[in-house]
Amino acid sequence: SFISRSFSVFSYFLWVIVYTCAECGVNADVEKHLELGKKLLAAGQLADALSQFHAAVDGDPDNYIAYYRRATVFLAMGKSKAALPDLTKVIQLKMDFTAARLQRGHLLLKQGKLDEAEDDFKKVVCVWDAELRELRAECFIKEGEPRKAISDLKAASKLKNDNTEAFYKISTLYYQLGDHELSLSEVRECLKLDQDHKRCFAHYKQVKKLNKLIESAEELIRDGRYTDATSKYESVMKTEPSIAEYTIRSKERICHCFSKDEKPVEAIRVCSEVLQMEPDNVNALKDRAEAYLIEEMYDEAIQDYETAQEHNENDQQIREGLEKAQRLLKQSQKRDYYKILGVKRNAKKQEIIKAYRKLALQWHPDNFQNEEEKKKAEKKFIDIAAAKEVLSDPEMRKKFDDGEDPLDAESQQGGGGNPFHRSWNSWQGFNPFSSGGPFRFKFHFN
Repeated sequence: SFISRSFSVFSYFLWVIVYTCAECGVNADVEKHLELGKKLLAAGQLADALSQFHAAVDGDPDNYIAYYRRATVFLAMGKSKAALPDLTKVIQLKMDFTAARLQRGHLLLKQGKLDEAEDDFKKVVCVWDAELRELRAECFIKEGEPRKAISDLKAASKLKNDNTEAFYKISTLYYQLGDHELSLSEVRECLKLDQDHKRCFAHYKQVKKLNKLIESAEELIRDGRYTDATSKYESVMKTEPSIAEYTIRSKERICHCFSKDEKPVEAIRVCSEVLQMEPDNVNALKDRAEAYLIEEMYDEAIQDYETAQEHNENDQQIREGLEKAQRLLKQSQKRDYYKILGVKRNAKKQEIIKAYRKLALQWHPDNFQNEEEKKKAEKKFIDIAAAKEVLSDPEMRKKFDDGEDPLDAESQQGGGGNPFHRSWNSWQGFNPFSSGGPFRFKFHFN
């Protein structure tokens, strides 16, 4: 009960109450009421004890002990609302009466008056008092400040031997914050003290399962197995669907996997879901920007990189990504070899060769008799050959992907000019079905 708990925790204060009546300035009648009320309270005769304390308060309105004892009876009778004004009066009369302030803090906490309760607890808490630390931690939890609660609970776990409850609470708080590794570490401390602790063991199984899934997913990402990693993170969300932090972090990593696996449509969709929940998520902004680049949505990529840079201006990856997106935007306003061949930026070499052969046959100038059409075909054919030359060469393609046209004299800063800017005559006689460049082959008509 509340009374027995109060007597065990604050026996010192009750001892003071018993032996300091003479110093309170009470008259003989008030002292008699207080003593008789104390005996009746100890005997469990609450109504009779209350009558005696009423009389003591009436006899001496400035006697803080009379108010405190009456508050104690009110609490024993379950009348916390009646006890609260008496405890407040005690504190007004004697500001250093710690027991009264602590009990008032309890009542305020139960009534949901968290700021007032915290204020009382702060004024009485001692660095070496485990129970008071735990009480303040409970207040922090209800106020939505779990990290402050963790700090108090960690202190309590050291101040009180075998404090499994503190370790359990610390573990659950870390778990709710999304820190599965620290949660696992703390719940293990609980089980070291009591391997049969039911709540700690149940929580341990859940955290261990989740931790294993996440570690496995991260290992798959390091190995470049993005599809398998995506599947693991989907399992994480199914394993813990009730805590939003795990859903957000899982989607953030799935977004990363799709982006690295060059699945831009899926990456943009999932990254956007993350950014709806966390608009300033730098990782999701970077991954979505990369996906936008693959989709040739350069303006959108620039916007994402700029937003990410606002939150992390020293990130070299963001700075390089932004510069690349700006070069690609400028490049797209000129000649785009991918568009010429009609392939995506992540197209494989086989796709590039296939597209080139098809277009080379379609636009071969020998297929056109009309002079105007032939000139148009010659220009088109030269662009197709240039696109094939750049995109089938890994080094040249990398330059182009970084926003630099390896065949553009201006882009090369004083290079020898575009080798494809020549007359059609120099192009006659090559084989579009060869895997080599257009300069190396003869095409013989039968």
